[in-house]
Amino acid sequence: MARNVFFEPRLAPGGGATEMAISVKLSQNAPNIAGVQQWPYRALAEAMEVIPRTLVQNCGGNPVKVLAQLRAKHAEEQAGAHWWGIDGEKGKVADMKTYGIWEPYAVKVQTLKTAIESACLLLRVDDIVSGIKKREAAPQAAPQQMSEEAGEMQAEQ
Repeated sequence: MARNVFFEPRLAPGGGATEMAISVKLSQNAPNIAGVQQWPYRALAEAMEVIPRTLVQNCGGNPVKVLAQLRAKHAEEQAGAHWWGIDGEKGKVADMKTYGIWEPYAVKVQTLKTAIESACLLLRVDDIVSGIKKREAAPQAAPQQMSEEAGEMQAEQ
């Protein structure tokens, strides 16, 4: 961690605050996009809530209630709203700046990049597999039938 902070001296708030801030912004922007193109925004927004939800669950808190409170804090348009995250001991919403809970920016960015690249890879593999299944499902001429047709063509010549 010290190496990461030395080379990239920026920090992000911990406790799922960064993830919730991204989630709220994506959810707010999704309705501005027409049609099915907004679905990836909504899916990513929902996926970003996994870290805060896991923190709440690990503390024995009520994930639905606490995540609603955290989402409301982040939806506020006042300064410092993006600092709010989950207190990892009590499972409550807390100001991460006050608590002094930070994560290296470089680690956070790399984690997000890796997650998105992994999702893209899975989608590509799914496309390939579904394409193979479609080709296998298409009716194909039997090898014997193909050889009979070739014999008929030679006889005609």
